[in-house]
Amino acid sequence: MQRLRRISYRIGAVAALIGVSALVAACGSSGSSGSTTTASASRTAAATPAAAKGAAVGAASGSAGTFLTGAGGRALYLWKGDAKEKSSCSGACAQAWPPLTTASKPTASGSVKSSQLGTIKRSNGSKQVTYDGHPLYYFAGDPSSGSTNGQGSDEFGAKWWLVSPAGSPITSG
Repeated sequence: MQRLRRISYRIGAVAALIGVSALVAACGSSGSSGSTTTASASRTAAATPAAAKGAAVGAASGSAGTFLTGAGGRALYLWKGDAKEKSSCSGACAQAWPPLTTASKPTASGSVKSSQLGTIKRSNGSKQVTYDGHPLYYFAGDPSSGSTNGQGSDEFGAKWWLVSPAGSPITSG
């Protein structure tokens, strides 16, 4: 009887732990966080792997010119709907356009200027990387390095542009 009681306590403890974990995960993934994409969980992992150690921002060249890149060489965008130093993209917007987030100071490589990098605090408390004051985003429709399918999109009421190493939007290509 004692053994049966101990087993039932352990099962109860495991069930409680699972419940608490699910609750914490649900609270941590509010619509304003923008840490997930509608495309797939694997894209989410690809979109924000640098968040734990500090995002690295580099540059790549394509048909639109030289533009900023994040993890895995994925293109980074700015949104004309944002104000400088403030993100206005949350909920469905942040699912389609996941913000580049970081837990520590972002780093620059190549032609990217570290003096242009900064962070802002999002509504969920996470830190979003900025370049020349522009909050930076990935596009869920860019499956891999070199993809720039979001260039010139007007989703969510304003244009999305690749960002040049000078910090300006690339409005061609």
